[in-house]
Amino acid sequence: MTDYFIQAFIYLIAAVIAVPLAKRFGLGSVLGYLVAGVVIGPMLGLVGQETTTIQHFAEFGVVMMLFLVGMELDPKGLWAMRVSLIGMGGLQVLITAAAGTAVAWWLGLAWQTSLAIGLIFALSSTAIVLQTLNEKGLTKTEGGRSAFSVLLFQDIAVILMLALIPLLALPELTEEGGSYAEHSSLSLVEDMPAWLHGLVVVGAIGVVIISGHYLGPMLFRYVVSSGLREVFTAAALMLVIGIAALMGVVNLSPALGAFLAGIVLANSEFKHEIEANIEPFKGLLLGLFFITVGAGIDFQVFAAQWPTVLLLVLGVIVVKGTILFGLAMLFRVRNSNGWLFTLSLAQAGEFGFVLLTYSVQSNVIPVDVSQLLSLVVAFSMFATPLLFIAYDRLVLPRYQTAKNATRDADKIEEQAPVIIAGVGRFGQIVCRLLRANNIPIVALDLEIEQIELLRHIRIKSYFGDASRSDLLETAGIAHARVMVVAIDDRDRAVDMVKHVKHYHPNVWVLARAFDRGHGYQLREAGADDITREVYHSALELGGHTLTAMGVHPMRAKQMIDSFEQHESAHEDELFEAWKEIEEGISFSPRYGELFMKLEEALSRSMRYGWDESNQAEEPVWTPPEQASEENR
Repeated sequence: MTDYFIQAFIYLIAAVIAVPLAKRFGLGSVLGYLVAGVVIGPMLGLVGQETTTIQHFAEFGVVMMLFLVGMELDPKGLWAMRVSLIGMGGLQVLITAAAGTAVAWWLGLAWQTSLAIGLIFALSSTAIVLQTLNEKGLTKTEGGRSAFSVLLFQDIAVILMLALIPLLALPELTEEGGSYAEHSSLSLVEDMPAWLHGLVVVGAIGVVIISGHYLGPMLFRYVVSSGLREVFTAAALMLVIGIAALMGVVNLSPALGAFLAGIVLANSEFKHEIEANIEPFKGLLLGLFFITVGAGIDFQVFAAQWPTVLLLVLGVIVVKGTILFGLAMLFRVRNSNGWLFTLSLAQAGEFGFVLLTYSVQSNVIPVDVSQLLSLVVAFSMFATPLLFIAYDRLVLPRYQTAKNATRDADKIEEQAPVIIAGVGRFGQIVCRLLRANNIPIVALDLEIEQIELLRHIRIKSYFGDASRSDLLETAGIAHARVMVVAIDDRDRAVDMVKHVKHYHPNVWVLARAFDRGHGYQLREAGADDITREVYHSALELGGHTLTAMGVHPMRAKQMIDSFEQHESAHEDELFEAWKEIEEGISFSPRYGELFMKLEEALSRSMRYGWDESNQAEEPVWTPPEQASEENR
């Protein structure tokens, strides 16, 4: 038992150390897990032969992930993506498999082995790609949706691949693969004729759909009646595990069954509760899976054949990337979305390990070739987070710059006493309020869509960089009374305030701040009036929360006013203490102590009301109805 605890501790501490570091350096959690596996496996030798067994267990994280993905869809949504699912996904699998087969056959392998290799490298990593897309908030983009469609088709295609591979067995590998041919896993269809096997498969899928639709809600209503949260968690896990087991005994992909069950339960009243209970297990198992991939790399084989491995990894990424980019153009997934689609799927996937093992067991791929290909699959998965980093730092800025650079700044035809820089969700409200009071404005923004949107609602606005001094001069900054800085770029906003206050000190500058620290930077730059973008909305929501908890609305309003007065009264003290941090002190003791003292004073002011002269001596006024209730 102690050995299991030690092994579990090693895996967990590797994840706890490596993943936050990877996230801090912008590398993503997946690369952190992979590096952690390499460190505790090949580098330090802290884990050994149990890695493969753990990897099979951790693959269940992929099943859970597809179950949760299915719950985000419904049959109508699946039908809506049929073109990209069947068209783009089908072409990707067919063309990539054909290209992989051709390359392997050209390298001298038998056509049966070559076809199996082509099928293996036609797949991409569902786990890595969906995890990274979710982390980066790219799931809803056109490139992200297209990538999901292809991954979904690949997972479905795995079923056909598992059925095809045994038909490719090579007689000369029978003796070599004999030791692998024994199947210990339970199968209900092992000796069935093809027609009966097909009926069993259809029946299993029908059981999943019908049970999920009719029996699933009944099960969860029964469990909820117990009032025990842990039993609900057990029921959710039981559902996913049971479906995976059912799919396994009829030789279908457990991931596909879980995905179908998720779709069936997408409109269930228990959807969000199921997601909340499954999500932690999914994340932990996926992380464990990535660690085992890193720990399972055989560096002895890599040391002997590293040029071949690296060349094959590069070849896989280039060939798949070329095919994917062509499909993106064919299906009109263009610009940065086309590159996102291409770079996210240009690797091999976790099902490649499953198909490699199955191919060796079925006497299709020799053992030595499978060891080499396992390294290629693993290293291509290693490269995926790096490809996402390339997308973030090279591709995306280029297209954003090109998008704006294709259009010259508009010619500003009029001047106004108010200049507004930035007309997004924040600046638009300022524009509408001023227009409603017939105050002339000149609005500038670098996003063409935002400019066009304002023009649709008849607010005069211009495309251009408000930080350019020539545009500000044309807009009339020399004679303007007010300038509103509401752009999204923090640093550029600070620079803009500095420029305006230096050359036009008489202009009253109002600035939008992202947070307290950014507000202090704008204040230091010379801004006359600063508003944090979420400050007042957060206060309003806090007031509603107090009211919902039984506080009288008028008393809640007094508490909000007290909070604002308290913040305003001590703003100068906090600003002076914050300067110490900006001067290089990583944590200013003065700032921390001052903030905590102010929090205590704030708590007192909430109870008694704020009065600067007597420091909260008078109790807050309580409505008569509530006062009488409190005195009972």
